[in-house]
Amino acid sequence: MVLSLVSCAPAAAQTRVGDAVLESVAASSLPGFPGTDAAPALDHFRRSCAADPVPVAATVQGDPEALAAACRRAQDVVPEGAAAFFAEAFDAYRILRADGQGGQRKAGFLTGYFEPELTGSLTPSADFPTPVLARPDDLVSLQPGETLPGLDPALRAGRRGADGFEPYPDRAAIEDGALGGRARPLLYLRDAVDLFVLQVQGSGRVRLPDGGAVRVLYDGRNGRPYTSIGKRIVAEGHLPLEGLTLARWTGWLRANPETARRLMRANASYIFFRLSPVADPGLGPPGAAGVPLVPGRSLAVDATLWRYGLPFWLEGPLPGGTAPGRLVVAADTGSAIVGPARGDLYLGTGEAAGVAAGNLRDAVGFVVFLPKPSPRPSSDTPPKSPRP
Repeated sequence: MVLSLVSCAPAAAQTRVGDAVLESVAASSLPGFPGTDAAPALDHFRRSCAADPVPVAATVQGDPEALAAACRRAQDVVPEGAAAFFAEAFDAYRILRADGQGGQRKAGFLTGYFEPELTGSLTPSADFPTPVLARPDDLVSLQPGETLPGLDPALRAGRRGADGFEPYPDRAAIEDGALGGRARPLLYLRDAVDLFVLQVQGSGRVRLPDGGAVRVLYDGRNGRPYTSIGKRIVAEGHLPLEGLTLARWTGWLRANPETARRLMRANASYIFFRLSPVADPGLGPPGAAGVPLVPGRSLAVDATLWRYGLPFWLEGPLPGGTAPGRLVVAADTGSAIVGPARGDLYLGTGEAAGVAAGNLRDAVGFVVFLPKPSPRPSSDTPPKSPRP
């Protein structure tokens, strides 16, 4: 069960989350709820219950005791009872943000991400010259809400220097050899563009020359701010925003290597990885919650605001379906996922998932399901006598 070491007030006592407020709604009033099949969301929720605890920020929403109670209740729910479980064990709240004109807006912003499938080798060669680096032993990563003395709070990692903590080298410095002997390659990809795609997505599968496959998993980053290369490509007039798919912008980068190098190095963020076997090809890599991502059901959220394991109802048609909404579970996070009504939906592995993820940039409504408070015994109730 994903629990916090920090107590958390229920939403009824704190209706403001970030720049938004929570509006209580009946689950039955949500158009299309719970979708054509709530059972996959129930399975995903139960997996999140079994995950090891991870640290969370003090600002996070979702009472850990109430969520643990919902987890216990979920263990006995049959697939046909999934819809009733979510409606009865949780209270639904629509996330409303100020529209800048004295009103409120229901729509948030949803994007998609995927697990790329790349080709590579465990040894360097002319075909595979670009190293994927393991986590350096001097990297100090920060949990949500954590800070280090002397380090800019905007940085999410650092290293210990002679006079205290200092920023970790940025992408350009790492590519120029700033890590020295701490740069430990795990495997090698065909070029810097493939590495960049892997780092943007945070994980991937790599096909090896012998036909086997290995999963490359996120294992920390240098803590520098992330800069979208797509936005830079459009801003500089190289490609139009309309139709800016993954295949198009990666193809453009390969056709323009000098400009590509400059644009990629403008993203100071750098990701480190670890290797893992592909246990279940139908599931994705583990998200930040520590459980495998489920295509179309796993949502990356702002982990400083929402607890992993919380269900969300996304209001609006989504890839792979025609229903007016979908029930998903918070299972991951990302440096670009900031704010209460911002999400990134995991869409699967490979080229087709990449196309779907690239096309998903939609305004949708976000409804969070917060677990109902656990009933507490009345002070007037006499204690039970111990069994003989």
